[in-house]
Amino acid sequence: MTSADFPVFVAAGEALTDLIAQDSQHQRWQALVGGSTWNVARVMAKLGLPSAFAGAISQDVFGDALWRASGNAGLDLRFLQRVRRSPLLAIVHETRPPQYFFVGDDSADLHFDAGLLPDGWMARAVWVHFGGISLARRPLSDKLLALAAALRRAGVRISYDPNYRALMDEAYDATLQRMAALAEVVKVSDEDLQGLFRTDDIAAAFARLRAFNPGATYLYTRGAEGASLHVGEQCWQARVPPVEVVDTVGAGDASIASLLYSLSQRAGLAPAEHLRFAVAGGAAACLGPGASPPSLELIERLLAQVPVQAG
Repeated sequence: MTSADFPVFVAAGEALTDLIAQDSQHQRWQALVGGSTWNVARVMAKLGLPSAFAGAISQDVFGDALWRASGNAGLDLRFLQRVRRSPLLAIVHETRPPQYFFVGDDSADLHFDAGLLPDGWMARAVWVHFGGISLARRPLSDKLLALAAALRRAGVRISYDPNYRALMDEAYDATLQRMAALAEVVKVSDEDLQGLFRTDDIAAAFARLRAFNPGATYLYTRGAEGASLHVGEQCWQARVPPVEVVDTVGAGDASIASLLYSLSQRAGLAPAEHLRFAVAGGAAACLGPGASPPSLELIERLLAQVPVQAG
């Protein structure tokens, strides 16, 4: 088997099941497959790049659903490990505003083993993406930090989206700094900055994040307010195109995936065009229910409707 058989894009982290309350008495629940890094891998596969999700899932009905969804998304299943442990669950007991907690003591995701990934895969990988709650859950976080460092030494490009959740408290600070320092591209939202740095001074929080790695490219998203791309001293601002929003779940994952796709497949274009593609990708994801990976054709149709200017 040669390196040509392996994916060029890999996202490493968590795949989980969202259990979402369907009534105020918490008597009915809907189970949906999810996970931020897993979503990014699915978007890249939808855009046509050979992609994989590297992580571990359970061997029960929840793991079965994630396995099927991964296969249906076109992900390379050699990177998805199945272990005899309980599933990782996100219990979303309120949706407006979202309130949730995670159930995953000694769950399958924590038993991911990078040493069991196919031999030679790093030689083919161009981008490997990290983020989500996987980096806040030991011992998985230690394994992923070691993997990211090894990939960086091997010359593989690293991207990182912390995707703030409540379990990312002061104990996460060192991981945030380490991953930002390793990454070539960092994606962060205004809500991430508020939570990660425990402050309402969002501008100061963004400056602190950039200080961890001034040479990185930063995609800074602000929901309906649009996004900006920061490269050194330069900055570009983009507004969200007018779309009929069905669901915003997965929009952030689609935006970072779209940026990485543009950087790798449209490398000759200016930074403003990469930002335009990222914003169009995030907007396109809002047109379908759940974390719906947008197609390349849909993103390209929205591109002309994304105004960009130097900031």
